[in-house]
Parts: sequence; C-alpha cells; structure tokens
Amino acid sequence: MNELLTKNQAEISNILAKYPADRHRSAVMPLLYLAQRQNGYVSRQSVEDIAEICEITPTEVVSVVGFYTLFYDEPAGRYRIQVCTDMPCALQGAEDFLKNLCQNVGIKIGETTADGLITIEEVKCLAGCHRAPVFQVQGDGDIVYHENQSVKSALKVIDDLRDKAAGEVKK
Repeated sequence: MNELLTKNQAEISNILAKYPADRHRSAVMPLLYLAQRQNGYVSRQSVEDIAEICEITPTEVVSVVGFYTLFYDEPAGRYRIQVCTDMPCALQGAEDFLKNLCQNVGIKIGETTADGLITIEEVKCLAGCHRAPVFQVQGDGDIVYHENQSVKSALKVIDDLRDKAAGEVKK
C-alpha cells in the first residue's frame, strides 16, 4: 500500500499532471519535497512510495536524495542550520565560524540540540561566497539565508528560532 499516495492523493495528482504520462520520473523532486515536508525527512517508506509512483527503482530515488543538500534521509532538528565551508568561504573564516558556533550551542557539527530544535551542518556552496560566513536555515517549509555572519549574530538567529518555537507551545 502506497502510504504517501493515500495521504496526498490530490496533491500527487496535481504534481503528476505537470508532466507527460510517460515521464512520471520527472516528478521525483516535487514528490520528495512533499514527503519531506510531512515528515521532516524522506523515510525509507517514502522512497519506495515515490519509486512506485514514478515507475523507477528506489535506488534512483535515493540517488536524488543523496545528491541534493535540501533532502534528508534521517530525522534531525526542526531547524537545520547549514554553514557553507567551501574554499572561498573557508578563506573568509567559515570553518572557524562553524566550529565556534557549534561550541557556543553545545553540539558538534551534524548534531542536534537536546531540545530537538536545532541541527548544525556543514555544506558546500550556498552561492554566497562574497558574503561569508554564510548559512541557511531550513525549517517550517522555508529556507532563509544569513550572510556576513558572526557567531554573535548567528546565536541571535538561533535565539529567535527558539523564541518562535516557545511561543507556539504557549498558544
């Protein structure tokens, strides 16, 4: 039974309608986005469901997940803070920024805070080399870029995310 299709039949029909009937494989990325939006990551079951819908192998679906940094195959924090450490950014202090940010938050690169809210990751190329250190925050269906950062300004972003989450709990 295709769980993704059962829960999202109308939305999946709309996605597939954008592609020729013999080209359903082209819908892989929007379907991955749909699955991830629901679960926070792309589960093994979602991979199999998408493969079935697109009439391709699960390996082909996993290859897309593995290639793009916007798709995840494991659960993490509600907010993923991705810091670019590619060479141009590294030359502007991004590696030290990332290390110091993690120390201040109390986690290691790739880890999630105890409250399950923040995961800090290292990525390559966010296309903001000229404004490094740069990071993007992914969460709540959004991607927000933060350029010309210091550890202090990044900690403020994290505090704001925590305040937002706490405000939602109080409502």
